Amino acid sequence: MTTAHESPASEAEISVHWREEDYYQPPAKFIAQANAADPDILGRFDEGHFPDCFKEYADLLSWDAYWHTTLDTSNPPFWRWFVGGRLNACYNCVDRHLATDRNKAALIWVPEPEDEPTRTITYQELYRQVNEFAALLRDFCGLRTGDRVTFHLPMVPELPVAMLACARLGVIHSEVFGGFSGAACGERIADSGSRILVTTDGYYRNGQLFDHKAKADEAVRTADGLGQQVDKVLVWRRHAGRCTSRTPMVDGRDFFVDELLAEHHRAVVEPVSMPAEAPLFLMYTSGTTARPKGCQHSTGGYLAYVAGTSKYYQDIHPEDTYWCCADIGWITGHSYIVYGPLALGTTSVIYEGAPTYPDAGRVWRIAERLGVNIFHTAPTTIRMLRKLGPREPDRYDYHLKHMTTVGEPIEPEVWRWYHDVAGKGEAVVVDTWWQTENGGFLGSTLPALQPMKPGSCGPGVLGVYPVIYDENGNIVEAGSGKAGNICIRNPWPGIFQTIWGQPERFVQIYYAKYCRNPASTDWRDWPYFAGDGAVQAADGYFRILGRVDDVINVAGHRLGTKELESASLTVHEVSEAAAVPVIDEIRGRAVEMYVALQPGTAPTEAIRQAVTGAIEREIGKIARPKNVWIVDDMPKTRSGKIMRRVIAGISNFSDVGDVSTLANPEIVDEIRHRIQSAKLAHGEVPRQLTREEAAEIRSFGRNE
Repeated sequence: MTTAHESPASEAEISVHWREEDYYQPPAKFIAQANAADPDILGRFDEGHFPDCFKEYADLLSWDAYWHTTLDTSNPPFWRWFVGGRLNACYNCVDRHLATDRNKAALIWVPEPEDEPTRTITYQELYRQVNEFAALLRDFCGLRTGDRVTFHLPMVPELPVAMLACARLGVIHSEVFGGFSGAACGERIADSGSRILVTTDGYYRNGQLFDHKAKADEAVRTADGLGQQVDKVLVWRRHAGRCTSRTPMVDGRDFFVDELLAEHHRAVVEPVSMPAEAPLFLMYTSGTTARPKGCQHSTGGYLAYVAGTSKYYQDIHPEDTYWCCADIGWITGHSYIVYGPLALGTTSVIYEGAPTYPDAGRVWRIAERLGVNIFHTAPTTIRMLRKLGPREPDRYDYHLKHMTTVGEPIEPEVWRWYHDVAGKGEAVVVDTWWQTENGGFLGSTLPALQPMKPGSCGPGVLGVYPVIYDENGNIVEAGSGKAGNICIRNPWPGIFQTIWGQPERFVQIYYAKYCRNPASTDWRDWPYFAGDGAVQAADGYFRILGRVDDVINVAGHRLGTKELESASLTVHEVSEAAAVPVIDEIRGRAVEMYVALQPGTAPTEAIRQAVTGAIEREIGKIARPKNVWIVDDMPKTRSGKIMRRVIAGISNFSDVGDVSTLANPEIVDEIRHRIQSAKLAHGEVPRQLTREEAAEIRSFGRNE
């Protein structure tokens, strides 16, 4: 209840009880070699130099024609960057490196089976492969500039080859994450209007050879049902000369790529000079609750932004061996496995399989064998490596100068393991915040100039000016201890151009909320709404609290899931934690915690009480969980993210939704039987959820 002197908490506000962490300073050895070690760079990108500051990024590229307008704001919020400029993304990532580095490794592909040889693809070899596949797409498939083509490919080197071949032709590519179902792929084919599907017969994951071709048939059927015909399915073979799929090829529709390439041997396709604002690719976000959003990214602005952030924030030098242990099926892989590193002419490592197969030392063996010195992965992977092999890094002689974390907020306890154990205290850690829609990093520390702080992504990156607003558009001041909606006050070159085929939805989701004047062409009137909650410390560093929709409202207190989970991870025995809401007759909603323990740790009542105690200590008694459930494992996506909506469904005796694409769907029934049996044994009677309550539970964590 509020008093006469209090105003009710806005919907944006989340209870925040974070303890401010100590700074970690970058090693002197790193500073000495850093691309961005001169403090003057901060001044060059301040607001007084916007938007021309981004010329520094664009000048990292080779342009066929220079631009006449850095930023065109005439049709907000459909910003146009480097207008009048022309370039080709493939040329910038491949051709221009041949003069000096043709025999240097561009890509190093590590197959999951350890007895298979690693494949090294030099820039010269990449040039040959890209040209041959571009010729196939042009001459056999009839693709032309502006057409769309869909890929449903796992982590194989043919994926970047196909991406670059499309970029060479000015064809818009749309990669669907390999772990998605054929139906999900078909929906994206239909939305983009693709008539060509590029896939593979199979791939390895956790020691198993998956039949991937089966998904292609489902994708084609789904697309056809939505009114989009697929003319050709191009199938790369995982093993040369033999097909690993039991799914038959469809005559006249399905073709093995290696057989077709023989007709295009040594073909050379001139790169098509594209306008800077021409679309380069579509990247679809989740379609679990609505039509998938095809984020349309530009050629010039996007490529300049990922090149610049790769140079200054990833600190990539041409001589580095860089490994982003993510999937190219997500925006991280597009920006920071393919386009950013290759634009800078470095060596980029690609790994086919699971980071913990056959054991938790696999990642560190690869780093040691290949001499990796920059490592980039997600908190989900870090937590997994910490859980399964907490001291594995000690066994391997690798040395990293730089480590990135990406994809979600990282808990301070996990951050410290990443820095102290995985990085051996030798590397800087760059925690990053950004989204599919953003193209590249939005919040991070400039590694040689700004100290690290566990759990905090840092300030806005160069040329990006974040702000936190409450629901009424008032600024939530730094150091106030209050949370709100993090927004970006200005456009930047990596921002997506629109939602493919849905411009009204683009404006409504990302700009309408805080737009001050819909008739204005001043970018200051069009803040970008990210949909994430955040708090800003007095030092200007941001801490991201997760999606504003993924909070649990307990008796009027909006508790961020990340804060609850971070508190749980301070208990030494806990390796993973997930917070979910349960419908509660008295409080409206209550918190239930699911925790998985370190290997070899037996579940005990003392651990449950320790988790509850940690939450009360770190947050307060209002956050005391109704139950703490210890489980053997969490339901996870192929990329390792915990599916909180599934757990929330179990806790509420509700529908868990589709689990077919989980990496471990079998764990769902095991958890459901254990948890729901325990609830019933304690006299908890399942209640019929209202339509609104059921929708809330179904959508919880939907951005995972």
